[in-house]
Amino acid sequence: MVKWHRERFRRYWTELSRATRDPGRPRIDGEIRELIRRMALENDWGAPRIHGELRKLGFTVSEATISRYMPQRPADPDVVRRWLAFLRNHRDGIAAMDFFTVPTASLRVLHCWFVIHHHRRRIHHFNATFNPTAAWVIQQLREAFPFDTAPRHLIFDRDSIFGRDVVAFVKSMATRPCRTSFRSPWQNPVAERWIGGCRRELFDHVVVLGESHAVRLARAYIDYFHEDRTHLGLGKDTPSRRPVTLPPSPTANVVPVPRLGGLHHRYEWREAV
Repeated sequence: MVKWHRERFRRYWTELSRATRDPGRPRIDGEIRELIRRMALENDWGAPRIHGELRKLGFTVSEATISRYMPQRPADPDVVRRWLAFLRNHRDGIAAMDFFTVPTASLRVLHCWFVIHHHRRRIHHFNATFNPTAAWVIQQLREAFPFDTAPRHLIFDRDSIFGRDVVAFVKSMATRPCRTSFRSPWQNPVAERWIGGCRRELFDHVVVLGESHAVRLARAYIDYFHEDRTHLGLGKDTPSRRPVTLPPSPTANVVPVPRLGGLHHRYEWREAV
């Protein structure tokens, strides 16, 4: 059922994009794309410098388009080390927020938003909407961090929704906004890791009906994530610090306890019947 729905969703949006008369900016010529790559590699230039050079050569192309076709360079090892050191040294006061999308039964795209704390991988807040805006994100931040509970640092990417209004509100909470570099998901690893786990362990196995259904499923998964699921980054413990249990008697057996409707299980000692 889920596989059929994913295929139906893919076909629907493929046909919709083909039927659109104005699907977006046309692709630039291969000659210009190759010229952008050459200029970037031969001179170590950024998009603004290449844009100016192309204008002098008579090419009409926007700086945003040039950024899209810039070659991907490996991250500077020194920058990576400094960023990882920052994450390790300040993880007690770091939270991260991000969006991810989920297809629904009505073939619409649902945007799921969450905040996760780095120290114990706890999800502070989760919600979903079909129409994400900066005002909606600000309201979610109010609900996630009431009174004086805001973290010292908040990491988020350069999504257009996280624009100047969101940055200004984050600063008003006495929190330092830390925006990741362009196309650098590795700079927000805890949030990206949670998105991957949530998809693989929950949303890849269900057909979401709407906003309330997605939120209900996610909150059940978050309970399982906090209380039952062990994490390598926490020394094989759970965010809520699950205690070690020993067999109560020599005849006790390990039995599965279903979680998320049987999609996952927790194992506990139970007395033999």
